[in-house]
Amino acid sequence: MRVFIFLFIFSSWSVAFAQDFIGNEERPRIKIDSLYREDQFYIGITYNNLINGPEKYSRDKISTGFTGGFLRDMPLNKNRTHAIAAGLGLTYNNYNHNFGVSGTNQSPNYAILGEGTYSTNRFTTLTADLPIELRWRASTFESTKFWRIYAGFKLSYLVYDRNVYDAALGNVTIKNNTDLNKLGYGVYLASGYNTFNVYVQYGLNSLFKSAQIDTANVQLQSLNIGLLFYIL
Repeated sequence: MRVFIFLFIFSSWSVAFAQDFIGNEERPRIKIDSLYREDQFYIGITYNNLINGPEKYSRDKISTGFTGGFLRDMPLNKNRTHAIAAGLGLTYNNYNHNFGVSGTNQSPNYAILGEGTYSTNRFTTLTADLPIELRWRASTFESTKFWRIYAGFKLSYLVYDRNVYDAALGNVTIKNNTDLNKLGYGVYLASGYNTFNVYVQYGLNSLFKSAQIDTANVQLQSLNIGLLFYIL
């Protein structure tokens, strides 16, 4: 009888041990990544506008812009919901308006073009950017879908510019206008959920150094609104 009881207890313990072992082997092991980072790449499209224009200044057609680059995410707290980020990028901006540029790139002349006097008046720029962001997000290591609010400051160096003016009396193309500010700076805000984020950028300084129309200084500043996509 004692032998029977011993064998029963031993076999029960063996079965329980085996089930626990098998259960531990089959149970998925979740590895918590306490060092995860977010949002390393970004691309965006914007609707462009220039504000603080001279009298009778107006937009003409739709003006668009494209931006993209890389950001290094640096979390500030244990939960990694607060961070700063810095990186590099490129931005192409296009402006269609009635602010005409003639003359040469060394000695440009400016004027407000009359309606119907031109077919195209387009100003384009390409800049190299240094964005710096202060970030808040409701993220976890388990999901890439979360709310975010990113506020940033951006320095931009003008790499290339061109103004194309087509009119009945002739066509004028001016590249590398020396009156343009080589260094621009502005603030921006990106906020949204998951992939889609509303993006607004405001230029703090004028595009031109000393542009004048009838002795009045021209202080055109950029205001760009669009969508920004952050990608891991």
